[in-house]
Amino acid sequence: MLLLAFDTATPAVTAAIGESAPDGSFALRASASSVDARRHGELLAPTIRDITTEAGLTPADLDAIAVGIGPGPYTGLRVGLATAHALADGLGIPCHGVATLDALALATGRTEPFVAMTDARRKEVFWARYDDHRTRVGEIGVARPAELDTGGLPLVGDGARMYADVLGDAAARPEPLLPDASAMAELALDRLHRGEALPEPLPLYLRRPDAAAPAGPKKVRQWVK
Repeated sequence: MLLLAFDTATPAVTAAIGESAPDGSFALRASASSVDARRHGELLAPTIRDITTEAGLTPADLDAIAVGIGPGPYTGLRVGLATAHALADGLGIPCHGVATLDALALATGRTEPFVAMTDARRKEVFWARYDDHRTRVGEIGVARPAELDTGGLPLVGDGARMYADVLGDAAARPEPLLPDASAMAELALDRLHRGEALPEPLPLYLRRPDAAAPAGPKKVRQWVK
């Protein structure tokens, strides 16, 4: 199975094509990542085109798509999800979701418990606890770093780096900082091979977006002389 994976839920624009053999083994065909929080919409499509060419494939060769569902800032997250749905519909192939923090966790390769976190803005982090790089414990949450009880576990991710002064020694080795689509492709293909269900490719929102629909028109007072 050839699977295209990409994520735009963080400042990183990351994409990869992975392949799984009948025995479930994983091979990375091509990948690319860049970091620019303001240019997700400009960078994603060219990145997908470039890695497809590098892998010696055409879009028609793909069997499935996996996309990061966040949580993450509204605008960047929607770029990835809209692109994933458009490609899947156009190619007639399935589209699966992968939690962005799960991909970040897999890339750590850690075999002991830890906490992964990314920047949620508003002086908060998105976070989740893991028993190891493949096993999340509980749901993903959002909190202020100073209010987060991590149980003294090691912290990874850009959220840990940003608030290292608050989080202390647990954030001393936060790498990897951002998700990598290579790990996302590996995770998605492994779960599909095992027959496990992947999340729907829908945005994982943990709070209301910054933007809001305008209220009704304001009343205008008429001054009478």
